[in-house]
Amino acid sequence: MGRNTRKRRSSMANKAIAASAALALGGGGLIWANFYASAHESKNSSQNQTKAATAAAQVATISCPDVGQKLTNVPSGARSGVDRELANLDKQITEAYARLASTRQAQAGDSGFVQNAIVGPLKDKRTATIDRIRINIQRSGGQVQDLSQLAACTTQGAQTNAGGGDQNGGQQDGGQDGGDQNGGEQEGGQDGGQQGNGGQAGNGPAAADFVDITKVQQNAQPGVGANGLRANGNSGSRGTFTSVCGTNGNDNHNTDNIIVAPGVSNGAHHLHDYVGNQNNDAFASDQELAAAETSCQNQGDKSSYFWPVLRLQDGTQDFDQNNDGGGKEGNVGKILQPAQAQIKFVGNKRGKVVAMPTALRIITGDAKAFVNGNANANVNWSCTGFENKVQLEDKYPICPQGSQVVRTANFQSCWDGQNIDSANHRTHVAFVQANGSCANGFKAIPQLQVRLVYNVPAPKLQNGQVVNPYAVDTFPENLHKPITDHNDFINFFSQNTMNKMVNCINTGKKCK
Repeated sequence: MGRNTRKRRSSMANKAIAASAALALGGGGLIWANFYASAHESKNSSQNQTKAATAAAQVATISCPDVGQKLTNVPSGARSGVDRELANLDKQITEAYARLASTRQAQAGDSGFVQNAIVGPLKDKRTATIDRIRINIQRSGGQVQDLSQLAACTTQGAQTNAGGGDQNGGQQDGGQDGGDQNGGEQEGGQDGGQQGNGGQAGNGPAAADFVDITKVQQNAQPGVGANGLRANGNSGSRGTFTSVCGTNGNDNHNTDNIIVAPGVSNGAHHLHDYVGNQNNDAFASDQELAAAETSCQNQGDKSSYFWPVLRLQDGTQDFDQNNDGGGKEGNVGKILQPAQAQIKFVGNKRGKVVAMPTALRIITGDAKAFVNGNANANVNWSCTGFENKVQLEDKYPICPQGSQVVRTANFQSCWDGQNIDSANHRTHVAFVQANGSCANGFKAIPQLQVRLVYNVPAPKLQNGQVVNPYAVDTFPENLHKPITDHNDFINFFSQNTMNKMVNCINTGKKCK
């Protein structure tokens, strides 16, 4: 299905992000100048206006508590209504961020503008929506904690993380830990204190989001091979199952997320690549997904694999430059198709795995990690030739000539044995413990590992700015930070193919 032929069944109106970055030519490319420079440019401003301008320059985005992550026990009868209201909360934040981005001049002249005109009204809208969530749950016989304290939002700078927390999101089988994730010097003298946010649409990425991978201290864990994937250890289930599903050469894209926002058009507010199942949008039922065509060579795999697209911000636009989820929400630039997309399932280092249930949904990583904090972040950025040495979480790598950018996602591989999803889309699955076992009676399932390789022209850091940056699509208020990368999976293997996978993994074979 082509980029121009994939149509939305319904449309959610979102305010266009009206802010634009100042552009300067240099170094043979485009340099994205400080998005907030306009807040400092009044030559005749008073002292109070100067203070307001400084404050406006430091306000990069809006940070709101993630209500969905607090909802761990939603009755099935309330799920659809709650999901719609959660999507409405996302829409409200998107609209508030658009207003924040388009009112820099007003902010520069009024130190109370952001609170009075943006953050305060946003709290009122969120309060009403959160109350509707409570009513939905209680009408279905459920109990809900007091969520009113989650209505208030704050503002934050471009280089701060509101939530903090565990950078690695807990122990992750196949994940990386340890080492200096910020790593090494950065060309152009960038550091974490940079306030300019740059980016082709003005909402990132910034120069401080990039690092020359050759200058990063080695931090990859022992046992991670040249392909960036952890070995399974010396015991347990050592086999593998690989599904060859292409690289989305047919441009199957949409801005939905059927896992977190079923029935809501543009629920992701950013564009996804899809491989495998060809019928995945917000309105597809499990029956439709099970009957769909697949891009996988093995026709027994109709699973859906999707992730946010990677874009080159070199001044060009793509098909969605005027669309919701695309240019209207700050996701701009040329969409890069992966040169490789490796989909592999591996075993458990302590023992055998069991079959995944049909329609099991797993999200790994957090699309809102920049404002949520890093507790659910699960990000691995690297370059070919460096994967067994360096894995980055909060930086995009600048790869040397002849090396390609790599994104690796290692999914949760423990399942509660009962549920194909959970209210917050997380608690039904978990990462293994440090010793490789599953806690709380969870069962070991095949671990999905997705490795994406891209041919990306290397950005340059020059005079405090980034020339020709690249970035993943994000919710606009998350500023295209690399920590927001994430990956999604819905299992629609046939029972025969799933049984083959489990047998291959448990008997140490390598199968396709």
